[in-house]
Amino acid sequence: NNLAALYHTRGMYVKSEPLYQQAKEIRKKLLGENHPSYAMSLNNQATLYHEMGQYGKAEPLYLQSGAIWKKALGATHPDYAMCLNNLAALYEDQLQYSKAEPLYIQARDIRKTVFGVNHIDYATSLNNLAGLYAQMGQYSKSEGLIIQANTIWKGILNDNNPIIALGMNNLAAVYRKGQTKYA
Repeated sequence: NNLAALYHTRGMYVKSEPLYQQAKEIRKKLLGENHPSYAMSLNNQATLYHEMGQYGKAEPLYLQSGAIWKKALGATHPDYAMCLNNLAALYEDQLQYSKAEPLYIQARDIRKTVFGVNHIDYATSLNNLAGLYAQMGQYSKSEGLIIQANTIWKGILNDNNPIIALGMNNLAAVYRKGQTKYA
């Protein structure tokens, strides 16, 4: 699994896919289909397919991993929130905004409950939801969430952290896209 993840992060998808598949099968055999580690294998493979643009392969794997995590760990577990977020991103990439929005909101709410409002994962959820609203042309909603995410990130991270730059870039993009409103 770790070797697959390494290849995945390097964009070496052809090398990554069979290793994720092998790790998934080993976990299934040793731990069973209802184990959180098996769910992680499903999620990892789904993320690979998502990045490869193979959305039809990614969606059922995200749905299956989410169902396992929800049943095994509960509906407020961070892994379940991660899966909701990943599925939302998949729908966003397919321009299925009405499917993405409630999933991003649910992931955000779980992270807020579990981690509190001064946590990097909560800020990331705000940023992801802001990105969706920007895609939908809802710039004022997007702006408020990005500012909130940036405030949290600046309170947690070093000023040189790339996430700070990402947040500022996202805010600038919202201002640029909605320039007639903010001019």
